[in-house]
Amino acid sequence: MITVLVVDDDFMVARIHRGFVDRVDGFEVVGTANSGDQAVAALSGLRPDLVLLDLYLPDVFGIELIGRMRAVQPDVDILVITAAREADAVRGAVRQGVVNYLLKPFGFEDLRARLQEYARRRASVPDQVTSQADVDRVLAPARPSVNRLPKGLSQETTDLVTAALRTTPDNLSAAECAEKVGISRVSARRYLEFLCTQGQAQVTLRYGTTGRPERRYHWRS
Repeated sequence: MITVLVVDDDFMVARIHRGFVDRVDGFEVVGTANSGDQAVAALSGLRPDLVLLDLYLPDVFGIELIGRMRAVQPDVDILVITAAREADAVRGAVRQGVVNYLLKPFGFEDLRARLQEYARRRASVPDQVTSQADVDRVLAPARPSVNRLPKGLSQETTDLVTAALRTTPDNLSAAECAEKVGISRVSARRYLEFLCTQGQAQVTLRYGTTGRPERRYHWRS
């Protein structure tokens, strides 16, 4: 079991990400933190294998925090999950040796794919490296999917959902999209999440007084 610490300044977002991770076989969230100081303290006590790190924290920028975390636990791996799109942030994360860099907002499938790739690489390291081939297997990237659309999705319905999204001035929920297109809410949600993974749509969370936050989608112009 790969243990995970989730670090995000928004406790509701941290809870959502925790739920995502716990849905992936072989991964278990052992704690959450909402600031840099909390992350360092949690790291010292929990000793997780992997940290999901938001860069925008109230007391420190995440890139600067990586060094502090590695001082506590040198072998911890870092997967950045952030809205930071600046080239300097990406370059800084790469220099710090992060295992991946995932832009917010993202869906469950986006995170699952990166966690599974991390698990594959982690498991592919042999006890003893005897050849260059051993090294190449560890560093080999994941094979891309042959089909652009996931199983169960059709191009025709994708086009309809895309049109509904593009012609909506503000944003819409999966239920509203389902009504426009004439499909079920569950199906609409799958298509909308797929468009998010392709970078064509973006999702935001609308928090109410009770229950889970509502996911609202809009077309990225």
